[in-house]
Amino acid sequence: MNRLMIYGAAGYTGRMATANARAAGVEVVLAGRPGDESRLEALAAEMGAEYRLFAVDDVPARERALSGIAVLLNCAGPFMRTAEPLIQACLSAGAHYLDIAAELDSYRLAERYDQAAQAAGVMLLPGSGGSVAMLGCLAGHAARRVASPCKLSIALHVAGGFSRGSAVSASENVTTETLHRVDGELVSRASDEVREFDFGDGPATAFPVTLPELITISRATGIPNIDTYVHVTDGAFPEGDLAAMPDGPTREQREANRYHAAVEVTGEDGTVVRSILDTVNGYTFTTLAAAEAARRVVGGEVQAGFQTPAGLFGDGFAETIADTTIVDL
Repeated sequence: MNRLMIYGAAGYTGRMATANARAAGVEVVLAGRPGDESRLEALAAEMGAEYRLFAVDDVPARERALSGIAVLLNCAGPFMRTAEPLIQACLSAGAHYLDIAAELDSYRLAERYDQAAQAAGVMLLPGSGGSVAMLGCLAGHAARRVASPCKLSIALHVAGGFSRGSAVSASENVTTETLHRVDGELVSRASDEVREFDFGDGPATAFPVTLPELITISRATGIPNIDTYVHVTDGAFPEGDLAAMPDGPTREQREANRYHAAVEVTGEDGTVVRSILDTVNGYTFTTLAAAEAARRVVGGEVQAGFQTPAGLFGDGFAETIADTTIVDL
């Protein structure tokens, strides 16, 4: 029971996560939808790995597929379609659940299944890679710099374009309302309340968005007031026929476009601190971080119930991925 299953292994991020997990010495079982068989078969031959096919809503098939699996990493979006049935499958099989979701609804789902997961001894770790790991570690780092942090504003700088899967997931995300956290509660806010953040090259305008960090940072730090923003360069969010998009950014495009994040934390005494994070491209970071998280979970770093990467592995987790650095301003 030390095997990792990667569901959606034939997709853009799934392939990279699989390669990274194998490079880290993790025994991997590839998995995906029945329609992915030809791609999975080819990838399995390339990786020297077993593969299994099942639809997430086929209960008997998914239960058979999870036999002998310790950890499931879900890379198959849109996660609003795959997260719940795969969480249910993990609870039934006693396997720990990880994913790379960026949609708030996946984290509300983890909150809803928290008690059931604790009772089953199963861990739910959505956002094991990606912005949740990135921003969660940055937030935790900055929060330690003030006494009694009471407010946090955080922004992600996205560069280098989107993958087709990310674009489809975002376009189908049911959380259309712009939210922030006020006195511990998620409430609506105006979508045009932009503000400036310095990501290391001077002020840049960021716009408010509903990010899952509204749940994960609150859960890990207890900060009651949280605002989340995004600054996008190299083109706006893709429009038109998303199915016609390329699979994702090329290696050259990823290497040319690093991601950054900026955070501002206010303490109860009025002290304000700022920190910035610099890292590799988001897709590179996501697949490296998810593979590393999966390796550590397979190795026994587990707490039952809904966990966050920063809460489970510590605020330094992001800085163990590639050449990620955090600098205090």
